[in-house]
Amino acid sequence: MEIHYLSALEIAEKIKSKEISSLELTQHFIDRIEKYDDKINSVIVRIFDQAIEDAKEADKSLSTNQNLGPLHGVPMTIKESYNIKGQSTNWGIPEYKGNIAKEDGLAVQRFKNAGAHFLGKTNVPMNLADFQSYNDIYGTTGNPWDVNRTPGGSSGGSAAALAAGFTSLEAGSDIGGSIRNPAHYCGVFGHKPSHGIIPSSGHELIPNVPEPDLSVCGPLARSAKDLEIALDIMAGPIEREARGWQLNLPESRKSSLKDFNIAIWSNDEMAPVSKDISQRCEEVGKNLASVGANVSYTAKPDHDFLKGEINYQLLLQSVMQSGMSDDEFKKIEEIASNLDKNDLSAEAILAKGTVLSHRNWIRQNYAREQIKISWSKFFQDWDILICPQLATTAIKHDHGKISERTIMIDNQEQRFFQQIFWPGLAVNAHLPSTVFPTGLASDGMPIGLQAIGGAYEDKTTIKFAELYEQEFKAFVVPNLD
Repeated sequence: MEIHYLSALEIAEKIKSKEISSLELTQHFIDRIEKYDDKINSVIVRIFDQAIEDAKEADKSLSTNQNLGPLHGVPMTIKESYNIKGQSTNWGIPEYKGNIAKEDGLAVQRFKNAGAHFLGKTNVPMNLADFQSYNDIYGTTGNPWDVNRTPGGSSGGSAAALAAGFTSLEAGSDIGGSIRNPAHYCGVFGHKPSHGIIPSSGHELIPNVPEPDLSVCGPLARSAKDLEIALDIMAGPIEREARGWQLNLPESRKSSLKDFNIAIWSNDEMAPVSKDISQRCEEVGKNLASVGANVSYTAKPDHDFLKGEINYQLLLQSVMQSGMSDDEFKKIEEIASNLDKNDLSAEAILAKGTVLSHRNWIRQNYAREQIKISWSKFFQDWDILICPQLATTAIKHDHGKISERTIMIDNQEQRFFQQIFWPGLAVNAHLPSTVFPTGLASDGMPIGLQAIGGAYEDKTTIKFAELYEQEFKAFVVPNLD
């Protein structure tokens, strides 16, 4: 495999063994971005001159046998929403175009401390609020497999850059699948961590905001092993909290696929998925059974998933509405009075304004606790649950009003955001979920599925993805020529 498609770990080993210099590798990625990214538009903030200087410094350190981090000399990119000193962090919002970061965000600092350096930042939707990645500042990002389709959102530029071979590693954020949706659409690996283990400090428009409910930061990569390395780098308390607690994630207790008890959930009437997606879930189940894993196609947590979806939507919209202006709030309240009280669509739940009071949020948090308990009981018997990430492969670009968008699923029309049911399963219960590639669909586009695990079993879901790739070689790369 060409060097730009190797894992970050493999690249780091080649640098440390002096098979290639960091400078040569960094220039190689820069040349590749300049050759191919005009049509994809993923790396929208480019700090190439600084990357060259950082690579030279990495090579100098190597020559003097200084203490090296696990990513020494490795060039990478990161989602636009993370702060890099001296660069604009605007989340695709024109009013924030002049928002220049005064210092590196915590994740950027931690990656640098691990030896990596940055080529630039990757594209997002405005306010990180779409399953696509386009905005009025940086334009539209295409999927490397088919630029007429979206790479997903909100970490769409991240996944596109990885799939195109423009970077060795990436980091994104996830509140509605924003790490995992692009990983699925682009055929790479993505991990949504257990809530609270990776600080969001430096992933923000306004400094010093508290940790948000639901939302997490996490890695994207071309290998599951890279996800684990990046997780170890990113995770752990901020300095203030480190005075009182340390993170101690359990290592995976599995060494082979046959050690896993696996539940397969291939489809659901609440959010129907395409035949390609549901059949791939079942094929993966058969693959796992063929190597000795214990597989069930019926096991699920024992709670009402309709109530669970409503609970997620209410808590989600509480987070999303917190950033709205008073005028936007008033418009929503006006819309609410004209809605059918039985309409449970995401758009209707947002508009009904039922999450505006703190009392209602607390009541929904009580309800979520029961859902968490249900998942916890489920994972006493099962190691992971495999299910769809989204309803289809990557969709064509659609810049219409979000509330009016639809998608076609085997010739059946569905509301665009109805499919958020699938990524929301892990988000609402604060669980880890790893998206892993499973090969291509009948339309030639990638399919990724998510492996959801028990609370703080991040290493287990990542280990599963690593073992699956080793056994079935499902990761493939697009042809950009």
